Amino acid sequence: MTTLSERRRSVAFIEKEGESWACFLVTFAAPDGSWYGYFSFRPGHGEADEDAVRTADIFIEDSEAEIHDKARGLGRPLLTGLLDSALHARRKEGAGRPKLRGRFRMLLKENAQEIAGDWATNGAAPPTPEEMDRLRSLYASYRLDQVSHFICLIDPVDFESTVDDILSGEAIDFRSKDRVQFAMMVVDYIERMLPLPDFDTWARDFLAHPEAYRLYTHTLHREGRLP
Repeated sequence: MTTLSERRRSVAFIEKEGESWACFLVTFAAPDGSWYGYFSFRPGHGEADEDAVRTADIFIEDSEAEIHDKARGLGRPLLTGLLDSALHARRKEGAGRPKLRGRFRMLLKENAQEIAGDWATNGAAPPTPEEMDRLRSLYASYRLDQVSHFICLIDPVDFESTVDDILSGEAIDFRSKDRVQFAMMVVDYIERMLPLPDFDTWARDFLAHPEAYRLYTHTLHREGRLP
């Protein structure tokens, strides 16, 4: 879906095979008032629009600000995966389908740890109220952890069936890499369905009980079991 009222925001630069790619978040409003968002990638040598590659419309939210907040919470592992996915989709290659639930958890774990850093294990002091950017990164990591935890509680067969329903039958193939963007659509859908606290509520609780959050993250990622 593309409109003339697209808005483009620079997100990051990604190094891939010795080449730098500029990553942009593109948002636009649908006729029904909903906001859509996708990522566009352009190589450092590219000048024309045809040099760029893009994902599917990953985000669907009530406001543009909500899309910006979610995009800000994505670390380089996911952005790099989305670039690989977009490039592979252009090449139109395909392969088999590995176990789906495990690949979702691995993708979320890598991204959550990248944006949160090592705060869960290095004994560092929790973020202060003044460190708002850091606090928001930890909040984004927390939300991904909740999605990962939820996925782990679902029977693998039921999860694959649910993914098929969410994507209207589209198959996710992690080895061919052309479906990572669809995986993000599923993650976004699950996140919107979970009864997660807003940032202000979470921040107050985090600052009051940082050790509880540190133990939770350590158990989920470092020990490989459910808290």
